[in-house]
Amino acid sequence: MLEFERVAVLGFGTMGAGIAQVAAAGGAQVTVLEADQSRGDDGMRRLGEFLQGGVDRGKITADERVTILGRVRATTTLADLADARLVIEAVTERADVKKVLLAKVSEVVAPDSVIATNTSALSVSELATAVSHPERFAGLHFFNPAPLMKIIEIVRALQTAPAVLDRLKAFVQAVGKEPVVVKDRPGFLVNRLLMPYLNDVVQAFDDDLASAEDLDIALKLGLGYRQGPLELLDMIGLDVHEHATRSAYDATLDPAFAPPPLLRAMVAAGRLGTKNGKGFRTREAGK
Repeated sequence: MLEFERVAVLGFGTMGAGIAQVAAAGGAQVTVLEADQSRGDDGMRRLGEFLQGGVDRGKITADERVTILGRVRATTTLADLADARLVIEAVTERADVKKVLLAKVSEVVAPDSVIATNTSALSVSELATAVSHPERFAGLHFFNPAPLMKIIEIVRALQTAPAVLDRLKAFVQAVGKEPVVVKDRPGFLVNRLLMPYLNDVVQAFDDDLASAEDLDIALKLGLGYRQGPLELLDMIGLDVHEHATRSAYDATLDPAFAPPPLLRAMVAAGRLGTKNGKGFRTREAGK
């Protein structure tokens, strides 16, 4: 049985659309809040295209695509979220922006509705201070692409009530994912281990230990990974990784998190990976 039958998602970008799909595929009615209608329409288009790709690959049927899309609607009106039993925030990775929106939403939904953030780099305990009844607040960290990645980190803020963790675990399992409960620390668990590794690989490439292609081949075959680290960085987005590592470094002053000089230079030069065709392994067409 689905723990939350009515879910609100804040933000209809790549992660927001993926989270909406996961919740809707699990049987929830999903309302996605965006700042303007054009962004909402773009999010619905993105969701439809992703689902169509699943149909084309034989992962879902055409009828299932229609059913999932029928459970999702976009809105620009905050009051449309009033009946949500679970709210998942997935807007830009800026604490000030998140806090303003979370404060507004917490006054619209019922006092016992659970509110979660999908942040990958910010303090969940700090964000909880913006929410009325902060004991109902936690992190719900999906990985990209959300519909395909099986793991979801449930982040326990200092304020989070144990019963809220249990409810979120039940929800994650009901939508077919695997929950892992972690402390509210920079990077949580997976990124806490992943970010220094990716930084080391970037530095190894900058030191000319091997080509980008050979680095990826060596680490895939030598360590049994499914994807090379530089391929992964391109997919994540170099700017996304640079922001996450910088945030973790600022919070801890641990040099393992400090973004390497080459990474900073590539982001400054607009080389962001797959999203714009310029990265470590991604190349512009014809180059």
